[in-house]
Amino acid sequence: MKLNGDQLSAQLKRQLPAICLITGDEPLLVGEACDQVRSAARDKGFTERQVFFVERGFDWQALRAAAQAMSLFAEQRILEIRLGNASPGNEGSEVLCDIAAQAAPDILLLLVADKLDARSFSTKWVSAIDRHGLLIQIWPVEISQLPAWIERRMQRAGLTTQIDVASLLAERVEGNLLAAQQEIDKLALLYQGETITAETVISEIADSARYDVLQLGLAAMLGQSARALRILDGLRETGVDATLALWGVNKDLQWLARVAANMNKGQSAESAIQAAGVWRPRQAAMKQAVQRLRLPALRGLLFDAAQVDAAIKGVNRRDPWVELRGLVARMAGVKLVRAKVA
Repeated sequence: MKLNGDQLSAQLKRQLPAICLITGDEPLLVGEACDQVRSAARDKGFTERQVFFVERGFDWQALRAAAQAMSLFAEQRILEIRLGNASPGNEGSEVLCDIAAQAAPDILLLLVADKLDARSFSTKWVSAIDRHGLLIQIWPVEISQLPAWIERRMQRAGLTTQIDVASLLAERVEGNLLAAQQEIDKLALLYQGETITAETVISEIADSARYDVLQLGLAAMLGQSARALRILDGLRETGVDATLALWGVNKDLQWLARVAANMNKGQSAESAIQAAGVWRPRQAAMKQAVQRLRLPALRGLLFDAAQVDAAIKGVNRRDPWVELRGLVARMAGVKLVRAKVA
């Protein structure tokens, strides 16, 4: 049975699975989901826990033996398999399929993996877990959902806040939920019974935002100029190469140009986006951007991207990061005058 993280608690109250796979790339939420399973298992009498880390040369037959072995004191056991980004391979897949199909009442198999790709979901071992147990997919919290997520967590911690405090905190911890929870815990410790203000957040909360280059073009397409420039500054401060930052923006610009050209030929935005092969998570933002950025404007932005590339390669004497700021700002809708090319 496939579930998301929000559905896990209710399912565990109904039934404890014999086998459970938790997958995702958000450490805080993955860890909390694992804690829920362990807690539910303890309530059912699972007092023993063995942890296996899957690395090169892992002995899958040892796991099979552990799953089949009777405990000396007949205790119920959790066998926790830490896969990380490893693949079980043929041998591991066979073992996991056998354990899933022949689940013993005194064994709970808990597998924890990094985010699985689409191909992995069609493998035999994942399909077996889906049939016989729980498959929990942990999704990241989108920036649009982050303030509400933080607000709920602050309320759960017993904190009272002024309006917009959650949004301000979200800016400082975007892309880093673990830091967000740590900051909420700190505020609960220091300011319990007091009202949290914007000044409190500014003075107490470090800027722990963590960005990646794919967020850059997404924010610009959505017209979020301040956030897009904040992401760009964050990438530069963390040592991301300007070439990679440009790639993140230019890929979206190339898509936008193809979509706009197809729309000029009479296609709808949806059809043009599908024909361009735009990644599904970016389609909504692309649809919004293509209504604002017409083909002539996109050609100008592609010209700007070429100037950034020339600056990176030393063809001109401009600062590539300054040129990138101009490109990102224009893509987000800020009207800037272009400097003449020397």
